[in-house]
Amino acid sequence: MKKAAKGIIGLCAVLAVLGGGLAVLKLTEPEDTSESSSESSEVSGAGITLLKDEEISEVKLTNTVDSFNIITKTEASEDSAATYTIEGYDDVPLTTSMVGTIPNNAKGLVSNEIVAENCTDTAKYGFDSPQATAEILYESGETVKVYIGDTTPVSSNTYFMIDGDDTVYTISTSEIANYLSDVNSFISSTILEEPDEDSYPTVNSLRIQRNDIDYDIYLEYDPKSDDASYTGGTTATHIMVEPTSAYLSVERSTAITNGLFGLTSKAIYSVHPGEAEIAEAGLSDPFCTVTMSCDDGNTYVFLMSEPFVDESGSKSHYAMFEGGNIIYTVSADDASWGTIMPIDIASKIFMGSYVWNVTDFKIKCQNADECEFKISMKDSVTDTSSLKSDDFNVTKNGATFDAERYRSFYSFMISAAAEDFALNEAIPDSEPLVSIEYTDSYTGEVQKVDFYDYSALNALIVINGESKYFCSKSYVETVVENVNRIDTGEDYITTWR
Repeated sequence: MKKAAKGIIGLCAVLAVLGGGLAVLKLTEPEDTSESSSESSEVSGAGITLLKDEEISEVKLTNTVDSFNIITKTEASEDSAATYTIEGYDDVPLTTSMVGTIPNNAKGLVSNEIVAENCTDTAKYGFDSPQATAEILYESGETVKVYIGDTTPVSSNTYFMIDGDDTVYTISTSEIANYLSDVNSFISSTILEEPDEDSYPTVNSLRIQRNDIDYDIYLEYDPKSDDASYTGGTTATHIMVEPTSAYLSVERSTAITNGLFGLTSKAIYSVHPGEAEIAEAGLSDPFCTVTMSCDDGNTYVFLMSEPFVDESGSKSHYAMFEGGNIIYTVSADDASWGTIMPIDIASKIFMGSYVWNVTDFKIKCQNADECEFKISMKDSVTDTSSLKSDDFNVTKNGATFDAERYRSFYSFMISAAAEDFALNEAIPDSEPLVSIEYTDSYTGEVQKVDFYDYSALNALIVINGESKYFCSKSYVETVVENVNRIDTGEDYITTWR
């Protein structure tokens, strides 16, 4: 007989033997009656109420990282459920909803399954060193102690036992997740609550003091921002006062002026710190101090440590309020007071007056005669939001001048932006390349702006005798060219390198 045929016959013999064995097993199997099926479901233990559905007054919790007591803050009433706090933390902002999960999830807790009854080897379920032990005190005075063991191979379930009962159950992991947290996890990550819109205070001033710069950055609320008729400056509600006066960019300054409201932490470093811990966190002599004064009478002093790289590899600071009882870890990106420089939040506008607020505008270029414009309204207008060139009389050096052509020239003048601050820069002894002087009828202020030759690419802008900004020298050269075009009727140049 060929080898292939022998192999087939041998395989058939093996299958016949296996088939007979399977038949024997089938014949000796218990009958699947409805009664035995019901008993099997009952033994599984799903849906058994493990803990009473009654009001809980206190939970004494110990887990692998901490030990603390959850106590009743306000008792339940017909209109509201009970609220809870952590003993000894009444002076700390807690996430009350998270604290409440400890007693609330225990009320009426049900099982998912019975794993073992009359269990003598509870260690294999993690009860030789439980993840958590909780002693629950009901308002009735009854007390029960429970143990939370290991997570089962199915991570959505966790082993659970009740003191005095040798049955091992499983319960939903989500029900006891917060039982495994340290006390700091229940502290609100919001460092300063953001007020409701109706009660949002005005930040009167904000001062930044830092060890890495030799001046303060001081911002003040600009009362003119309340006046809807004022059209100068920028839309920012604050202005810079120190280290120099400047308008602010609304997009870049709001997070500085109002950023303490709603600021959140990455982690809690310490609660109720002593002097030693404050010093260890670098806050007894802080790297950065932010002082925010509000019109509701509150002043907040926020202290920040030197920046450091945390465990996640990102730059952070330790921070706390002066007189506060929590040291937080905050992201350097969120707490940008630690890195901000004046030019980062300035609008870089060096001429902020609205065209029709200017009543007198003088400009003189080097080696050229002064050109003086005088601007006046033809008639008294109550609605200044829609003013146009036809509403004004303009003269140049005493002679009537086209108001629209003046407007175009002024628009070019204010189209440039400074490129950087020139704080404490020495003013050259030379004559300015261009000098401007104008009067703003709204503020009543006279502004003098001088442009000096500074380098091959830059000009120095001096405002009212103080060095303020650098700008592109090509802009100043274009100013000179456009002054020469004022009387020619040629289009003004509106671009420069």
